[in-house]
Amino acid sequence: MELSTFDFLKQQDLPAGALYMVATPIGNLGDITLRALHVLNAVDGIACEDTRHSAALLQQFGIHKKCMALHEHNEVEGAQAVIQSLRNNERWAYISDAGTPGVSDPGARLVNEVQKAGFRVIPIPGASAVSSAISVGGSVLLGSEGRFQFLGFWPNKAKDRDALLHELNASTKTSIFFESPHHIRDTLAVLATALPSDRQIVVGRELTKKFEQVVALSIGDIPKWLEDAESLKGEFVLLIAGRKANDGETADHASLLLWANALSPYLGSKEIAAVLSQTLGISKKEAYQVALDAKPPSEEQ
Repeated sequence: MELSTFDFLKQQDLPAGALYMVATPIGNLGDITLRALHVLNAVDGIACEDTRHSAALLQQFGIHKKCMALHEHNEVEGAQAVIQSLRNNERWAYISDAGTPGVSDPGARLVNEVQKAGFRVIPIPGASAVSSAISVGGSVLLGSEGRFQFLGFWPNKAKDRDALLHELNASTKTSIFFESPHHIRDTLAVLATALPSDRQIVVGRELTKKFEQVVALSIGDIPKWLEDAESLKGEFVLLIAGRKANDGETADHASLLLWANALSPYLGSKEIAAVLSQTLGISKKEAYQVALDAKPPSEEQ
């Protein structure tokens, strides 16, 4: 069926002098939205994270527009070129290599520059590995009442990893992050030793693609799963359940932990509890529990 037959697409305003942030498929071309195709056909030009990669995508749908490269190394400079086009009352789109721009992809600096220049930025939603993983998260989302935190890519530096592991241990939210096939085995092995064995985890591999795999297991099951895994190739999304909240714990416990973590290099647990209780008006008992949760077991007082 011709795209032009979908008259409802024409009901959406396409203001000139605006930037359209367009989500593209993360693996399955069928995940392109009708609205994305309509916008990409209507704009005057398309800024792309990689013009060679995007050319293949656009060719699949018969879209022929002038394109310019705009990636993490030239994002601010490229934004100025886009802004000049917007000043000429043109419509421009931005697409990253896959998924939604700005989600562990370039886009944030571009949007910031365009908005500072006084032009409108319009989101065109679509495929995202984050939302895809959440939709099949099941067990890891049950205890967090729909709350989650997206952590981007798992850090490479040991100091950053240790800090993140401490945060994962303490947080009651579901945590979501990306990992590459080159590091997934080591990362899962670290999680298996650093988190409680009964904590739930969902491993998503190659989401939306031909060899998609979604596995739900407990942290304690990771070593056996790694032994039996047929393939660890492709892009990974990991979802880790938050810890179970203590009885009477405030909903803002995670925010209190941020304060306690900031103080922990300088004060002991009793001193941290005193500061939290006096400055934030919480009970001494709750403040002390927060202070304990903010310190590794070997440092608790």
